[in-house]
Amino acid sequence: MAKNLDLNLVRNIGIIAHIDAGKTTVTERVLYYTGMVHRIGEVHDGAASMDYMDQEKERGITITSAAVSTAWTLDGTEYKINIIDTPGHVDFTAEVQRSLRVLDGGVAVFDSVAGVEPQSETVWRQATEYNVPRMCFINKMDRTGANFERTVSMITSRLNGNPVPIQIPYGSGDEFQGIIDLLAMEVVTYGDDLGTAIERHDIPESHREMAETMREEMIEKVIESDEFLTEKFLMEEEISTDEVIQALRAGTIANKLHPVLCGSALKNKGVQLLLDAVVRLLPSPLDVPAVEGVDPDDMETVITRAADDSEPMSALVFKIIADRFGRLAFTRVYSGVLKKGTRIYNPVKRRMERVARIVRMFADDREDIDEIHAGDIAAIIGLKDTFTGETVCDEDKPIILENITFPAPVIEVAIEPNSKADQDKLAKGLRSLAEEDPTFQVEVDSSLGQTKIKGMGELHLEVLIDRLKREFHVNATQGRPRVAYRETITREHTVDTVFKRQTGGSGQYARVVIEYRPMTDEEKEAANGANLIFEDSIKGGSVTKEFIRATEKGVREAMEGGVIAGYPIVAIHASMIDGAMHDVDSSEIAFKIAGSMSLKEGIQKGAPVILEPAMKVEVVTPDDYTGSVVGDLSSRRGTVEGMEPRDEGISSIRSQVPLSEMFGYATELRNMTQGRGNFTMEFDKYTVAPNSIAEEVIKGER
Repeated sequence: MAKNLDLNLVRNIGIIAHIDAGKTTVTERVLYYTGMVHRIGEVHDGAASMDYMDQEKERGITITSAAVSTAWTLDGTEYKINIIDTPGHVDFTAEVQRSLRVLDGGVAVFDSVAGVEPQSETVWRQATEYNVPRMCFINKMDRTGANFERTVSMITSRLNGNPVPIQIPYGSGDEFQGIIDLLAMEVVTYGDDLGTAIERHDIPESHREMAETMREEMIEKVIESDEFLTEKFLMEEEISTDEVIQALRAGTIANKLHPVLCGSALKNKGVQLLLDAVVRLLPSPLDVPAVEGVDPDDMETVITRAADDSEPMSALVFKIIADRFGRLAFTRVYSGVLKKGTRIYNPVKRRMERVARIVRMFADDREDIDEIHAGDIAAIIGLKDTFTGETVCDEDKPIILENITFPAPVIEVAIEPNSKADQDKLAKGLRSLAEEDPTFQVEVDSSLGQTKIKGMGELHLEVLIDRLKREFHVNATQGRPRVAYRETITREHTVDTVFKRQTGGSGQYARVVIEYRPMTDEEKEAANGANLIFEDSIKGGSVTKEFIRATEKGVREAMEGGVIAGYPIVAIHASMIDGAMHDVDSSEIAFKIAGSMSLKEGIQKGAPVILEPAMKVEVVTPDDYTGSVVGDLSSRRGTVEGMEPRDEGISSIRSQVPLSEMFGYATELRNMTQGRGNFTMEFDKYTVAPNSIAEEVIKGER
């Protein structure tokens, strides 16, 4: 970015949605209309610019979020847009999460026939968590069954959004001809198939009354969020279109309003108007609050950094890619300027790193640049010890920005190299893939001499194993997928543990009294994914702080290995209420061992249970097969939570089903519905497994 480019003219946006809503198709049109590509690449032809991995081309889905920088001119002013096209498939939800962490705004794309789908809910919730302002683009208006009004009402009912249509479709399905712009009160149609010959007309009489009613509703919603306009409205003063746009922008940035647009990306209708709305309504880096971080020395003092080149440099690495050119670290600079050839500080690792090169990304192509300014996104080459979610900054003014939290894996597969030569390649490949993907974990079971890989779903692991074979040339055999079960307790129990060992000279002595109980729902929410709350409730100083910390460490380490079936223990509240130490024989190691022993006894006597991951499953099927589908879901221990008509003769069935019962479901569903049914699945929560299942898990039969 040139030094004199105003940050007000920069937009960092993400395209987010359910799988198959048309995110990548929208992004391809954006690249075409902004002049970044000279022919439109189609997902179904495996030619989309943003889907550059072999696995993406073959499957026709986005797997890794791709970044691209482009520009758009509106009213003679050129705006710079950094776009991240994110995956829609639930197995790659971490890609969406880390992208939303660094974006200033989002475009949520919806399929006008399907409406709001399960993964739409997930990405919307993630955007809300990171407080990302967003607008909605209702796509596929040319398809039979397209229903703009239904999708808008679903944004309210399912997402708790506040949709404000600023456009409505001019016809739908085969009759879809263009878009009615409620701000300009005109019809936009297209004189060619490429969507470049834009024509604007007066709204015909047949649609005028509806357009006027919708415009009034739009203005009412906008002025509700603006005190000044509310006053003007009550005084019956005229409100100009510019004032409406200004208030709409303020409401969007404050996350009070969600402007709704429509079109058909595949038929090249509506994308230029979407770009106009992006630069008009979504925030620049200056419109979002200054980023907050903490002082690395005490991890408590809050530091803020404004999006300004003159501030000390601070940036967040949000994605790592290892490719044929080396290790790329995608970075969002929040303040200051990050320059090529300089040394930067990683306060998390307390290590200096060298910035060898900086590149501007265009999917998998790149262009060398000398520096990244505040508010911009680019990729750094040369960082060796910095990983996803870590901060880089000036050494003299250190800051640690908020990290990115990722969900834990729910499925695992054993993988074994076919030869000694493959063993080294496997280790290297797994290390490289784990660096890229925080939801991919590798675990070596020393007792079995077996390597296990863990991920978010069957497709996630399938893609990673495919990459191991193609990119790292590893020949390996994989086992059958296994579910990542968990263990916990269901009742309170107090354990008094003494660890005593005498081996001549000074011995080892530690006594700990710990009360164990399950976490409450409120505690789980406050713990933000942590599996243990350890409380120091000792009165009178019978045990020193360092020995209490050692006890906690012992408890934490014992939780990793499980007690009844070897699975990690979760959702435990441990309160150390008493203990004893010896002047000579007590040590940190003695208390650590006592903590470990205490946990094992506490779990065994706390009515332990096995937890299994339950998935939200939505099946879309012709009505003729709903009975068979519901019966099959019930036979898989599923609970049907609701059914609703999706289109003429087609229904959507929403249910919750244990993950262990869903392996191979895609084939079963195809057979059951003669290939006409499809489903989506995402992790919902851990639930207590029935006794019969728990027994099989404990015996190792599952």
